[in-house]
Amino acid sequence: MSNSKQTKRINRLMIVVVQEQDFEKANRSISDLGLSVTRLASAGGFLGRRNVTLLIGFTAGEEAIIVKALNENCRSRVEYIATPLEGTALHLPTPMPVPVGGATIFTFEIDDYREL
Repeated sequence: MSNSKQTKRINRLMIVVVQEQDFEKANRSISDLGLSVTRLASAGGFLGRRNVTLLIGFTAGEEAIIVKALNENCRSRVEYIATPLEGTALHLPTPMPVPVGGATIFTFEIDDYREL
């Protein structure tokens, strides 16, 4: 019995960290490209904010369209953290702007991929 259905050979893995509020749009844009996305809950190290880490398997040549979709759906923001004001009698917190968001993307070549 032969399988006439052509399957794509996954030979790349993209790990993408996005802000939680960007997940729905990012996920929809990747799914619209016909790619599967695995979601992992995560938290940022510096601000401790909730993020989402996406695992996307794809074939060579699809990276540019994935990055374009993420760029269109994940936006950067400025958040403020309170830092103590040094040199005063009272250490009053001062809001300090910190850029967050967008997408952080890591891409890896895959030597072997199996579905069991």
